[in-house]
Amino acid sequence: MRALFVDANDSLAEVTERLLRPGDPAVSIHRDPDIAPADLPRLLAGHAIAIDDHTQFPTDIVKQCPDLKHIVFLGTGARSYMDPEALEAIGVKVHIIKGYGDTAVAEMAFSLLWDAARQTAMMDAAIRGNEWPRVVGMQLTGKTIGLIGTGGIGAEMARLCNGIGMKVLAWNRSPKAMPGVEFVSLDRLLAESDAVSIHLLLNDETRGFLSAERLAQMKPGAILVNTARGAIVDETAMCDALEAGRLGHAALDVFVEEPLPAGHRLRGIRNTTLTSHAAFRTPEASDNLIGAALDHCRRIVQDGT
Repeated sequence: MRALFVDANDSLAEVTERLLRPGDPAVSIHRDPDIAPADLPRLLAGHAIAIDDHTQFPTDIVKQCPDLKHIVFLGTGARSYMDPEALEAIGVKVHIIKGYGDTAVAEMAFSLLWDAARQTAMMDAAIRGNEWPRVVGMQLTGKTIGLIGTGGIGAEMARLCNGIGMKVLAWNRSPKAMPGVEFVSLDRLLAESDAVSIHLLLNDETRGFLSAERLAQMKPGAILVNTARGAIVDETAMCDALEAGRLGHAALDVFVEEPLPAGHRLRGIRNTTLTSHAAFRTPEASDNLIGAALDHCRRIVQDGT
């Protein structure tokens, strides 16, 4: 079986080349992160496995790739790029990778939380523009953070927030217990938290999870941090709440549409911190990610399916 990394940027291509071992399945690397779905049938001819970083795999396009049997998606958010059930129905199995960047993403969420509290990015930009703003920030020690979801990333975020003396509340879809974390109802979490950080997978149940009604339940002036997926939050309602001042600040690494379009409403809202879906991008996480992807390829070839 042959594999193709369909949309490798230079950094991930170099990691892939470094982590390949003698005797591994044949893995070709297509160094173009900006391919279009329409390119896939041509690129994937003769390949049973596709490694996908961020390219859309529409079902009607995949139907035009008769050799393709497996897609190894680099992360957990495959549903943002393809329909796994529809693909499985036509004989293409989608594999995801969990846990590779838990620490990296949690550290980004933590840094976004700090920026929202002290507005360092805003002051930096203003000073470079010959202004001198003196912001009254939020002191996080002693404040309450509410974590929505406590998988690997949420657990790491809890550890970091405990470390600076925050009270950590959490809500999870299934019952859990963690040291230093009080599990509460979602209503209580939203009402009592000075900051809320989202750590859910995107699926049919979580799409639009933080709705206009739930945003309205948040403590006035609270901070919202999202390093999960943009579609988990009602983006229009969030913008309304930010502009009205009901929501104090939104620190976002993810958006409904990426890259964030020119002229998007969020670009003009001052009480936001916006980063470019980069939370997982550290050398350590990249090694974990590509290593896990290559392990998937090895298992697929070994199983012969």
